Amino acid sequence: MKSKTIVIFLLAVIASLSCFAEAAEQAAPKLTLISNVNIFDGKTEKLHKNMHVLVKDNLIETVSNEPLAVIQTDNVTMIDGGGRTLIPGLIDAHWHTYYANIPVSTLATGDMSEVAIKGFVGAEQTLMRGFTTVRDIGGNPFAVKKLTDTGEYPGPRMFISGPPMCQTGGHFDFGGKNDVPSNSADALPYWERVGLVAMADGVPEVTKRTREILRMGATQIKIAGGGGVTSLYDPVDVQEYTFEEMKAVVDVAKTWNTYVAAHIFTDAAIQTAVKAGIKSIEHGNLIKEKKTLQMMKDNGVWLSAQPLLNDEDALKFDNPVSTAKFIEVTDGTSRNYKMAKEMGVKIAFGTDCLFDPSAAALQGKLLAKMKRWFTPYEVLKMATSDNAELIKMCGPRNPYPLGPIGVIQEGAYADLILVDGNPLENIDLVADAGKNFVLIMKDGKIYKNIIN
Repeated sequence: MKSKTIVIFLLAVIASLSCFAEAAEQAAPKLTLISNVNIFDGKTEKLHKNMHVLVKDNLIETVSNEPLAVIQTDNVTMIDGGGRTLIPGLIDAHWHTYYANIPVSTLATGDMSEVAIKGFVGAEQTLMRGFTTVRDIGGNPFAVKKLTDTGEYPGPRMFISGPPMCQTGGHFDFGGKNDVPSNSADALPYWERVGLVAMADGVPEVTKRTREILRMGATQIKIAGGGGVTSLYDPVDVQEYTFEEMKAVVDVAKTWNTYVAAHIFTDAAIQTAVKAGIKSIEHGNLIKEKKTLQMMKDNGVWLSAQPLLNDEDALKFDNPVSTAKFIEVTDGTSRNYKMAKEMGVKIAFGTDCLFDPSAAALQGKLLAKMKRWFTPYEVLKMATSDNAELIKMCGPRNPYPLGPIGVIQEGAYADLILVDGNPLENIDLVADAGKNFVLIMKDGKIYKNIIN
């Protein structure tokens, strides 16, 4: 009887030790050692040469100019960078996960399932272009974010504005030409019901809609404060929303400790927005007065601009109204960048690709186009640490609070790209991620590794 008891006891001990070993193995951190790289840290112009980076789970543990000793085990990945350039993951501050990946015809013939599927597939393509973070500045891709945040499905970090809000006849009014006058007793139009856009008029309505969008999980709010190119009812010179309406949106956002971004092109509308407390001006192509930019600078307002030009990559439209408006707006692109840079306004980089998956594929090429107005260093800094500064204005609404993004430093998220070449000397390298980005890591997970 005693021997049997001893055997049972020993088996129990062995089982306990086995479970302990298994738990210890599961608890062991995942390490990635990237050696022999030159680092652009997202902030400083000079490359840090002959560096080594240790990633622990999803954060950067160590950045050193001395070799790092790590014992090779099953939980350790060793990567020899071969003297290539390591940069932070790129950030697009004006991206549309859904709008970028659907044709405009989907708004007439499709449904939310089609939109979501195409956006979900497009999220992986965005990541594989090296954009590890996007500020989704209009749409309802919360489900895509939920799935990609698990790491089970590829896609960028997403700071989501939720459905962009506009007035009747505004930039996001997708209603039919004859769908007026509206009746408050009628059901909301389909794209409003599924949260692709939001409509609100007057202070009480914009207050309620803003609260609803924040309830959905938005990190910041996006409104249309002026006319748009793709919309049919509003010339680009109009101001959309009164000061009181804009201020109401800002006041609600403040109660949630976040900020408001506004689609606007013109001086008058931008000046109203700045007075109302809006902190991010999307586009601004038709700014002509230095007073506008000075107001923005004095109030800490960002110019979130895009290098859209009427060139070989121009957006295509199926109606002459939008085509004419696109030409008018893009004629001001160069002036916009030059004036803002001269005035010292904070400038963010974004792309605003819309309703054409082939245009979305040009995301990196658009970043390279910034060389017309900025040095390669300024371009890379804008698409990394500068954009991160803008995005972090969402404060406690930040869904990724463990560390900074857009930089290579200890404690930052391990969002990293290894470039075959030096983009500080040749910014065109970012235009072809398929060829030149040999390693793409997001949140400590390697999604691409073609190092020979």
